[in-house]
Amino acid sequence: METLDAPVPEVRSESEPALVEELGQNADEIVVKVDELEKRLNEVEQFYSKTNKKQSNASKGSSAGKDNDKDKQLPSFKRRQLDASRREAAAAKRMQDLMRQLSAILRQHIMGHKWAGPFMQPVDVVGLGLHDYYEIIEKPMDFSTIKNKMEAKDGSGYKNVREICADVRLIFKNAMKYNDERNDVHVMAKTLLAKFEEKWLLLLPKVDEEEERRKKEEAEAQLDIQLAQEVSHAKMAKELNTELDVIGKRLEKMRETVLRNCRKMSTEEKKALMTVLTQLSPDDLNKALLIVAENNPSFQATGQEVDLDIDAQSESTLWKLKFFVKDLLQSQGKSPTSIGGNTTTTTVNHNNNQNKRKRETNDAPAKPSQKKNKKPS
Repeated sequence: METLDAPVPEVRSESEPALVEELGQNADEIVVKVDELEKRLNEVEQFYSKTNKKQSNASKGSSAGKDNDKDKQLPSFKRRQLDASRREAAAAKRMQDLMRQLSAILRQHIMGHKWAGPFMQPVDVVGLGLHDYYEIIEKPMDFSTIKNKMEAKDGSGYKNVREICADVRLIFKNAMKYNDERNDVHVMAKTLLAKFEEKWLLLLPKVDEEEERRKKEEAEAQLDIQLAQEVSHAKMAKELNTELDVIGKRLEKMRETVLRNCRKMSTEEKKALMTVLTQLSPDDLNKALLIVAENNPSFQATGQEVDLDIDAQSESTLWKLKFFVKDLLQSQGKSPTSIGGNTTTTTVNHNNNQNKRKRETNDAPAKPSQKKNKKPS
């Protein structure tokens, strides 16, 4: 984005207040906009920086393969996003069905067993005088607690069939841990646990199948998120580029406005500018002449010899040339004061430069009418 690095020329006094106010407002708006764009640009850069780090170990071949895979996955990603809610609902329904199947197993084969009584309700620690129960058992569990949690409607219920399985095992393991092996409760718990594990094995293949399906869907969901982020940041980068172009054009328009309303350059400043122009290298001189040609279509910036009438140029062209040579001198580590209107500080070896160009012309095997040096006169 182009900015006005050089000092702004003075505007004509009759238009200065209104113009300065307008330019100031425009500048303030641009500063605010640039700050906003900078934040968004940093966000885009950070995203792609993290993405590149994740892919740093991949070879170029595999990276290209991944890019091709993304291109293939994008249409399916869009389709999946459209039915994401449906997939989530279907997955929840399948899990609820597995939990109902396990519930049926518990009712028929475990909770309906003749030995299930001691495990149906929480242990009556106080009534049975089990003073050390909570010292031995960290998490008490019983079938009434499981049943209430399975029927909960407030979101506190089981989300996965394996959670129910773990609590059923906990019931019997607590009983076996607290009671001696010869105790009837220990024997009943051990028998019912073995029976439960037998029935659980019959349901396990369906559980494994569902978990594999969920893992696949979760991996797809993560890919969807990544793709969505990439699409979003690519769109943001495109928008940033467009907005930066707009700001660049706006700055250029402001620059043109300033140049159109600038004060007239003094005779001393023109002389100083002309002196510096005659010292430029051929490449830099060509660039300066192109600036003149931009505002003067009839001016020929190419050819063996170019005549430049500095007094015939518009004020905006003169100021553009002044900006150009100032930037050029500063980039070369030279003082730009020689074109600032202070002619007393001008130190230019114009004759040496001309003599050098004459020698180059004489040494070249060209026709007498051809000259290879370009110089403004």
